Amino acid sequence: MKGGLAAIKTMNQHPNPAKVHTAYISVGSNLGRRRSNCCDGITLLAETEGCRLSCRAPCYRTAPVGYLEQEWFVNTLIRIETVLSPAALLGRLKAVERKVGRRPGSVRFGPRVLDMDILLFGNRVIDEPGLSVPHPRMHQRRFVLVPFCDIDPAIVHPTLGETMHTLLQRLDKDEQKVDPYPCDC
Repeated sequence: MKGGLAAIKTMNQHPNPAKVHTAYISVGSNLGRRRSNCCDGITLLAETEGCRLSCRAPCYRTAPVGYLEQEWFVNTLIRIETVLSPAALLGRLKAVERKVGRRPGSVRFGPRVLDMDILLFGNRVIDEPGLSVPHPRMHQRRFVLVPFCDIDPAIVHPTLGETMHTLLQRLDKDEQKVDPYPCDC
């Protein structure tokens, strides 16, 4: 992973380590080679200068939410360390989605080759055109909270003031099915 090593090197040489941020990114796909799409997206992001993948949750096969007339998703969640700004990170995520095959103009909550969303960016609260952090629906999504709890259930949601574990416990286990799914990326 040549790019990943360059990203680590760049971050280790960053003149101000206080500028390194922890971000949590959801990753999902329900078109084409779903597992490969997710793995390709994670690899491309990890190869981005100024980003370092620090943890990846297991993959899950998840029921669609919002727009139900579509295939189930493969979802996971990653934690990265980055020197990128939130806007620059979002731009990079959109570029990765396009590179893996996502095309604009799809149905809201509809089928996607790859979907990567910033869930948290440190403890920052961001409300800008095109970027809301924490992600406004993350606390309502089992496909986000289950893998989040695999990485760190004690992380506190910056605006709700509750841990990811507590937020997950509030959701109905019979809705939004989330099943383990083999994934080796």
